[in-house]
Amino acid sequence: MNISFTRRGAAALIGAGSAVCALALAAPEAAAADTACPAPGASATAVTAAGAQCSATSAGGGAAAAYGLNGSASADAAPTSLSLAIAQNGGSAASTSTQLSAPAAIAVGPGASVTTNGVRPGLAIGIAGPGASVVVNGVTGPTCTGGVGFAGDFQTFQGCLSLG
Repeated sequence: MNISFTRRGAAALIGAGSAVCALALAAPEAAAADTACPAPGASATAVTAAGAQCSATSAGGGAAAAYGLNGSASADAAPTSLSLAIAQNGGSAASTSTQLSAPAAIAVGPGASVTTNGVRPGLAIGIAGPGASVVVNGVTGPTCTGGVGFAGDFQTFQGCLSLG
């Protein structure tokens, strides 16, 4: 089931997003290495460990952070922007930001995939559970397919919800 909406469904989206986030954070984590890649200001970092990897790159005036907790995460931030990617328990998260944008990608569970792009000023978030795919491109409305996933995009004032 796939649900798309604009401003009218904001309250439901926030409630569903909170529920998905709570489930995501409560998901059991396999015994694997965790990686952390903070990149404040003009910097770049990458870490690879058994079953986990992360990379983050940031230009001066921006900040990126990626965390691979038995998953794969990457974040890239341009000047005056923020970018966050978190992947846990087999998920894959990627986040890229340009000036005055702040996207966040959170992927939890096997087959979870989130790609968020900040191309206009504003916040964006994508959260995917096992088997879900969430894409926020910042130009058209987000897409949510597969398992449980949610996205909210203040660049386009649209969102999506997938219930599996």
